[in-house]
Amino acid sequence: MKRIFGIISALCFIGVAAVSFCPTAQAAPKVIKIAFSNFPDHPQGQAFALFKKEMESRSKGAFKVELIDSGKFGNPESIVQGLQMGVLQIGAESTSNFSQFNPHLMLFDMPYLIPSYEAADLVLDGPVGARLAAGLEKNGCLGLGYMELGFRNVFSIRPVRSLEDNKGLKIRATPSKAHIAILRSLGMSPTPMAWGEVYTALQQKTIDGIDVDLNLGWFWRFSEITRHLTLSRHFYSPHLVLISKRFWDTLSPEDQELIKTVMKEAIVFERAKSRANEKDFIVRLKSELDMEIIELSPQELRRWMDAVHAVPLEFSKSVPTELVQSVISTIKDAGLYPPDMQPAGYKQ
Repeated sequence: MKRIFGIISALCFIGVAAVSFCPTAQAAPKVIKIAFSNFPDHPQGQAFALFKKEMESRSKGAFKVELIDSGKFGNPESIVQGLQMGVLQIGAESTSNFSQFNPHLMLFDMPYLIPSYEAADLVLDGPVGARLAAGLEKNGCLGLGYMELGFRNVFSIRPVRSLEDNKGLKIRATPSKAHIAILRSLGMSPTPMAWGEVYTALQQKTIDGIDVDLNLGWFWRFSEITRHLTLSRHFYSPHLVLISKRFWDTLSPEDQELIKTVMKEAIVFERAKSRANEKDFIVRLKSELDMEIIELSPQELRRWMDAVHAVPLEFSKSVPTELVQSVISTIKDAGLYPPDMQPAGYKQ
């Protein structure tokens, strides 16, 4: 009996040891689910695909990244709730759509505040960008940085060459009060409309135009039904990338640093790709699609800027004057406002 018991004990020990030292026994990879509103071919989709590739490679399989593109996860509220609950690890949306959780993010809805992409980088990657992202920590979300959509321009079925041409232009607007105020101040007739209805509305001439960045304008093929593009660049739209604090707190410092590093690389890639696309699309819209590209003269641009001078004051409760002035000072001190092109309505 003792001999049998000894054999059984030895076999148990060998079995446990085999499991313990088996070279194929590995922990399951940590899953990072990323939800975003744009589609895979958009610069944002390509950037998150890059993040997936690099994270899985550099972590040697310790992380598995799943991409939920094209708004399939739901609206901005769903994204924040998913991050809070930990069922979603990373989410990205426009600052305009996230402003319901932090009204200060409406800063980027203010007209002609950001004059160039160089100025945008300065603001987004500096203290102001960090401060705005920190406003969502109360919602269980931490900022990883900003991707971008870019500057809004006017795609229209009739030419818009001057402020007078805006009169009566029925243009699609988001539900954003700031967006509606800008379009109305420019003399247009803003028409709030769901994104999915825009193409058909332009076809049927229910609306006369849409203001949107060049990447979305190209990929949604608005050039097929709007023969004119006015490069008004009346405000700049970034996308804030958030990570779940609940998920973040489970990670080692090394894993946290890896995520920050790879996401920073993805953001740099996304902005560069978006901007390169814009230059290419402007050429192709004109040469391949025979679209009229209208660049406002400095004098005409100044008239557009003056027309929206009251908008920042209208939203000063949501976007404090002190916050706006810090942006203006940052851009001005860097010499990034063109001569005589500091925005009106932002008193110093």
